[in-house]
Amino acid sequence: MVKAKFNGKVIAESDKCEEVEGNYYFPPDSIRKENFKESDYHTTCPWKGEASYYNVEVDGKVNENAAWYYPNPKSAANNIKNYVAFWNGVEIEE
Repeated sequence: MVKAKFNGKVIAESDKCEEVEGNYYFPPDSIRKENFKESDYHTTCPWKGEASYYNVEVDGKVNENAAWYYPNPKSAANNIKNYVAFWNGVEIEE
């Protein structure tokens, strides 16, 4: 079971994560949606496509753009469509 934690709380956990480029991507139904707020931030990966971001919030502490996902990935990344990955202070436990 892989877990994502921020500010001492589990915000996602799953045994069905996809690992891509050293990042765990969590299935959309494995995140605690109350801790995620849509961000206006986007980035583009040459082979995955455009990423959308979430701000992660736990007990009033906000981590801006700490989670990302690909709502409309390129065909090479269809296995992670809408799966959520983390960085920037979110701890991953295997």
